[in-house]
Amino acid sequence: MAIFLYARVSTSEQTLGHQKTQAEKAGFTFDHVIADHGVSGVSVLMKDRPEGRRLFDMLRAGDTLVVRWVDRLGRNYADVTDTIREFMRRGVVIRTVINNMTFDGSSSDPMQMAVRDAMISFMAASAQAQAEATKEAQKAGIASAKDRADEAYRGRKPSFSRAAYETVVDLLGKSASVSEIAQASGLTRQTVYRIKEDPAAAEKALAVWSL
Repeated sequence: MAIFLYARVSTSEQTLGHQKTQAEKAGFTFDHVIADHGVSGVSVLMKDRPEGRRLFDMLRAGDTLVVRWVDRLGRNYADVTDTIREFMRRGVVIRTVINNMTFDGSSSDPMQMAVRDAMISFMAASAQAQAEATKEAQKAGIASAKDRADEAYRGRKPSFSRAAYETVVDLLGKSASVSEIAQASGLTRQTVYRIKEDPAAAEKALAVWSL
């Protein structure tokens, strides 16, 4: 029985090292670390990613798969639910670093199975909804920035990167505390509060500065 950490690194600042360190701080140890870099979780299915295919080949009954959150498996509802259920059918246990959730196929009780499957569906739907919301916010920010392209004054340059902003929005959607979000994103609590209070303004600032 082996323990796998799977990481999907979709931007230059969502490093494998960060996801690995976060998991280790939560008490996880690994026999294998597998990561896909620069791969969209929306448009590229898990089985179509280079390391995703490798993970499907390596996992066996009794193994444990650790992910930071289900959005690392993908941000496509059908793909995430299909992937988790396929792994459970194989006898693989899936665990998340955030909130320390566990999913497996060992239960035969119909009520427990229904609750488990409903939670999987909810988490997968949330991952896709967050991706769509982020995309719309980016489009709105870019459009607003273009409207002001002729203005010389762009305001103060944001003290956060787009990757940090996306981390904050992501964890806010998961009801994480400001302290937890600050630690995960590397930002100050004050900056996290500013993004929390007006995410549209933060997105607009990133777009104006082309960040």
